[in-house]
Amino acid sequence: MTVTEPPVTVLDVERAAERVAGIARETPVFPAGELSRRVGARVLLKAENLQLTGSFKLRGAVNRIALLDDGERAAGVVAASAGNHAQSLAFAARRAGVRATVLMPATAPLAKVAAVRQYGGEVRLHGGHYDDAHAEAARLAQEEGMTAVHAFDNAVVVAGQGTVGLEISRQAPEVKLVVVPLGGGGLASGIGLAVAEWLPGARVVGVQAEACAPYIDSLAAHRPIGARSANTICDGIAVKRPGDFTLPLVERYVDAVVTVSDDEVAEAMVMLLERTKLVVEGAGAVAVAALMQGRVAAPAEGQVCAVLSGGNVDASLLSECIRLGETAAGRRIVLSTIVPDRPGALSGLLAVVAEHGGNVVDVEHLRDGIDLHVRETAINLVLQTRGPDANQQILDAARAQGFSVRVERQA
Repeated sequence: MTVTEPPVTVLDVERAAERVAGIARETPVFPAGELSRRVGARVLLKAENLQLTGSFKLRGAVNRIALLDDGERAAGVVAASAGNHAQSLAFAARRAGVRATVLMPATAPLAKVAAVRQYGGEVRLHGGHYDDAHAEAARLAQEEGMTAVHAFDNAVVVAGQGTVGLEISRQAPEVKLVVVPLGGGGLASGIGLAVAEWLPGARVVGVQAEACAPYIDSLAAHRPIGARSANTICDGIAVKRPGDFTLPLVERYVDAVVTVSDDEVAEAMVMLLERTKLVVEGAGAVAVAALMQGRVAAPAEGQVCAVLSGGNVDASLLSECIRLGETAAGRRIVLSTIVPDRPGALSGLLAVVAEHGGNVVDVEHLRDGIDLHVRETAINLVLQTRGPDANQQILDAARAQGFSVRVERQA
């Protein structure tokens, strides 16, 4: 399945850049001090989470809408999307005076569904995953004569996403490694094409969510192979099957593909929030997660660029990700102990926790189903702490005060 002549060229990317100019933002590249320290190389963040509509998807959507003929404009466009492509297509279509109908999985984040409607798109919820919505969008396109705008498996869309790589080459010409989220493959292949032309010698690494990583098997087999699950907090890249168009492009332009777990992604989201003050969704944080976990080796010289592909995340999911991220970093734990069942018995332990900077999130008293004296109670404390060293200090100090305490589990 080797591409002999590229179906998308650098000229296509350059023309796409002209079309999106003045509509899509040229997003900034930020230095990431803490991440650079951990990786041992200078890391830059390409902040597509600050793009209009909150993701890189606007680039491909604008490029595709710009090339509609009069008949296609009159008939309108239809697409399937978990959220980011939907928002971008609705935005681009409304700006061009084109009707947009978007099929979204029933599991799509509520914030993304609301945003699509605010941008003027008609939302129809269908199925539980992207692939279900995609099948319905294809049916509507055929029956109602609308133009289907694929989220990634299209040359014009790929060329639009390639403008991210074009900007990186201009903003950070010393980059030797670009780490990019990989879902359907439109962004990774577009950036890979641009990097091959304008950053010769630089490597491109794609990152998938561990729970939905079809590119691993598909690249090995040189044909699209579907994943069994798409259950991940990285909904923006939870595409169960690579595209027929994008797979050979990824094979040609992406040097390696790695995976990260949801817990690792959540930890990366928390780090970005705390240290760079950037809100990044799960799919947008996978590149940073891969660097944090050492899945991608930094080059001996030159800079590293991690692409933050989007920032559209529900507040409720962000809260849960913060919890997961703190747990993964050892900053949220559950302590258990047994104390006399009388007033004030717990205060000594709480004083130890407070003295070492711990914050009590929850207290649970357990008296049933446990082998206890009639005048005893078991206690579980959910704590936020400063990290593993602080956890050990709390344990040591509590035991020194006579409490039989242990870490029950990560919270």
